[in-house]
Amino acid sequence: MKRTKTPRIIAPGLVLAAMNLAMPANATSPVPAGSGPVVVAQAMIPRTGMMDEQNPMPMKERYLKRFPQSARVGDLIGMPLLDLNSKTLGYVQQIVQTAAGEIEFVIGYSRWWGWFGRPVAVPLEALGIEGGHLVSLDMQPSEYDAAPTWHETGGTPLPADATVRVALSRS
Repeated sequence: MKRTKTPRIIAPGLVLAAMNLAMPANATSPVPAGSGPVVVAQAMIPRTGMMDEQNPMPMKERYLKRFPQSARVGDLIGMPLLDLNSKTLGYVQQIVQTAAGEIEFVIGYSRWWGWFGRPVAVPLEALGIEGGHLVSLDMQPSEYDAAPTWHETGGTPLPADATVRVALSRS
């Protein structure tokens, strides 16, 4: 008895053609009887970046919607700060508390990957943490250029064992 070989290229093509015929393009899944119409809704996840002009939201409110988590100050020192395009803006030099009780991150900001930067104070609410780096969520690089240089008289440095609540970020 002689066996004939089937070309191996045709078999996958036949399977794909059968799948296309079996499922029409506008197919829907069946709805169980008595359950009514199926409604699909988008999840309400707060944005991590800046809001658009049509829906302004204060920075403090955006910060609270980003699920702030406790982080040790000593672990945040030296962390890189990235913009929304993953470009390094600078590195955390210290974290201070102002006379008004606000927490600010002192960032060594520079256009050249954060090297040889000048210290700039960034409010805690403008930052988010993602993995092993911070992300500038509410400040554009042009705002860092325009920000005044931070001087030691601007606040009290927090000790390394203190904790601050940093918002979560996602790419």
